[in-house]
Amino acid sequence: MADEGGNGDGATAARSYSHQNHTTKEAGESSDDVDSISFLPDEILQSILSYLPTQIAIKTSILSKRWRHVWSETPCLYLDWITPHGPKGDIINKILDRYKAHKMMNFKLSADLTDDIPYIDRWIEFAMSRNVENMSLEVPCHNYRIPDFFYISNSLKQLSVICDLKLPSFSVSWTSLKILHLKFSKLSEECMDKILSGCPILESLTLYLCEKLLVLDLSKWLRLRTLVIDRNFWLPGPTHIIAPHIHCLRLSNSMLPCNLVDVSSLKEARIDICFCTPEDPKADLLQDIMLEMLKKLQHVDKLTFGENFLTVLTLAELRGVTIPSFKVKDLTLNTMISQYVVPGIVRLLQNSHELKKLTTTIHEKKLGTIPDHYIDNYLDLQSLNPDQRWNLEARIFENLKHWSVKSRQVASFMELMFEKTKTLEKIVVLFYSCLQDQTFEELPEMVSMLADKNINVSIKLYRV
Repeated sequence: MADEGGNGDGATAARSYSHQNHTTKEAGESSDDVDSISFLPDEILQSILSYLPTQIAIKTSILSKRWRHVWSETPCLYLDWITPHGPKGDIINKILDRYKAHKMMNFKLSADLTDDIPYIDRWIEFAMSRNVENMSLEVPCHNYRIPDFFYISNSLKQLSVICDLKLPSFSVSWTSLKILHLKFSKLSEECMDKILSGCPILESLTLYLCEKLLVLDLSKWLRLRTLVIDRNFWLPGPTHIIAPHIHCLRLSNSMLPCNLVDVSSLKEARIDICFCTPEDPKADLLQDIMLEMLKKLQHVDKLTFGENFLTVLTLAELRGVTIPSFKVKDLTLNTMISQYVVPGIVRLLQNSHELKKLTTTIHEKKLGTIPDHYIDNYLDLQSLNPDQRWNLEARIFENLKHWSVKSRQVASFMELMFEKTKTLEKIVVLFYSCLQDQTFEELPEMVSMLADKNINVSIKLYRV
């Protein structure tokens, strides 16, 4: 059965509308009544201002005497508006001098100017003296070292650091920290262990371009549930992951080997690879890596795969390589529609015997995806006959280009999904700028025809 915004027949796009209630000013009302927001308690006004960049919040002080000091007791300071033509250190010092809140919830600092380095220690110390809970530091200057007092806090709950950390000689102590993001850090395995040892209740860890960290052993951290690793094509990053307690894994942007040594408690995984080289991809190596990873993901309930991953899966399928079965119940595919992903998708669906929900995000060809001619060249080297390498299912989309997706082709793609799954209860399709308005409006009627053949399957279409 097809859903229309959750009710009725026929699939359609989910649209959101904003509606404003306009009231007419009654005769005799004074103009002062319009400024009713100024009569709100300070706590509410400060809560509102905490959602604004600090420089905007400060500007409200010129509205009236009532607003002059409201911003100075907001629970948040966002000093991430610094540009080469922006405020210098003395301006920030004046802001901090006027700040009166005793408790700070959020502090965000971005300081990449050489002139700011003499002040950064004071700014960090200021935030920590207010028992800040959520802190974000971006200090990419190579000649700056975060002060030692930064590594001792019982108030920090969430921390994001874009900086090459130089750890102190004593132990790190972030006893309340639950979420940690490290970016562009050159930490070794020993340094990472030192940090994690000081975070006894850590629940989420994100590593972005941490190139020196090759072996990531998280076996001692029983509370850690989420691990996000974003690697660089040119740099190794973690190549061995030992994380028996995590429930969610996101691994992206690498064609380099990554061995999932132990992810036995995993419930959700998002895996993709990137392609950023003028040379032909080492497809055989990629297939070996991917198949080893898939074996570790057989028990996972929720899986998300990107286009390159599906393309490599297609190459393995065309070579007759055995692909494991899965217990996945919720599967998401981020891809464009083409013959280069269809065989891989078909095999993935056929090997997912417990699948209940399928989400397909259809987009245009994106930067970082494997070029079509590289795939053709690889298949030529495998001595596969050009007339026989693609089955009938793939040939339906053989001449499909990313700028010419038609409603019938989308319907054919969805029909293929239905045919290859026996347990599916819901299918969601999201479109990212790959359909014209007229084409999208044609889809609900066509999909309704498909739904008649699968009355137990709910279909939802969204244009994002």
